[in-house]
Amino acid sequence: MYKASLEKYTLNFKRPSGTSRGVLTEKDSWFIRIWDKEDPKTVGIGEASIIKTLSPEWSADYENFITVIVENINDYVGDGLEKLRAYPSIYFAIETALIDLKNGGHQVLFRSPFTENRSSIRINGLIWMGEQDFMLNQIREKLNQGFDCIKMKIGAIDFEKELELLAFIRQHYSAEEIELRVDANGAFLPENAMEKLKELAKFDLHSIEQPLKQGQIQAMTHLCADTPLPIALDEELIGITDPKKKTALLNAIKPQYIILKPSLIGGFKGSDEWIEAAESLGIDWWITSALESNIGLNAIAQYTYTKENPLPQGLGTGQLYTNNIPSPLVIREGMLMLD
Repeated sequence: MYKASLEKYTLNFKRPSGTSRGVLTEKDSWFIRIWDKEDPKTVGIGEASIIKTLSPEWSADYENFITVIVENINDYVGDGLEKLRAYPSIYFAIETALIDLKNGGHQVLFRSPFTENRSSIRINGLIWMGEQDFMLNQIREKLNQGFDCIKMKIGAIDFEKELELLAFIRQHYSAEEIELRVDANGAFLPENAMEKLKELAKFDLHSIEQPLKQGQIQAMTHLCADTPLPIALDEELIGITDPKKKTALLNAIKPQYIILKPSLIGGFKGSDEWIEAAESLGIDWWITSALESNIGLNAIAQYTYTKENPLPQGLGTGQLYTNNIPSPLVIREGMLMLD
């Protein structure tokens, strides 16, 4: 028999962080701790991370709902975890806590050369939306930190200014020197998306994430078929839990890439299903964190390393927050590692 506890934790951004869905100043997470009644000193921990504008299970009743689940934790272990498929953040938290518990409660979920500080993960440097000077300073900072892959969020400021920023990067760094990814977070409209993709393609970009809002399957299918720039699906994957429907979606749209966020798509198991579906169709993928604290980020990073994907992954070190949980994760020369 298991017991569990719940702790809400509000993360505060160092500065307001802009996305095409608005500006974030704080973000809530809930930590779930699980232990066996017979061994209360060994505790596994997992994080239920919520982005209120994006997480499919979010509602005003979320906190009451997760409280009831934790109070009845034995109903949600083993096969019972499948009852939480529609609640990916909670699924991920319990899944993570149980793996941690099984491995002794030291937050080493997937032992590997990465957890033993003998290897690292190549990651992209993330540029947040904001005024032109702010974004330009971020770009310079990432380049100085040794990143050779930069991801820039677009869609919040004037598109022409965003093109100017990309032009600035390409004036100084070729595609061989710096790989550029952009993330539109669904900011384009079907009627102007192709025109914008053609403009963006002039800068030798690696890919663009989610140019259209999720759910516009026909429009996204046409865009992926004729795009001058590889398209990666991101938000499009959220809310789809049936493995057959995952394959059907990818087979219909045929994107060039998909992006996996365990907190938003049902943890490691949900991610494994998307990977299997993508690889069966010849679609590449990478893994991205989604504003988790260092508890969730640590778990995602360990999982990511085991997948042996050579592409730069979208993982950070929680440096966005003033009050993050202490972590041994560090970035050196564009590589994520445990120190």
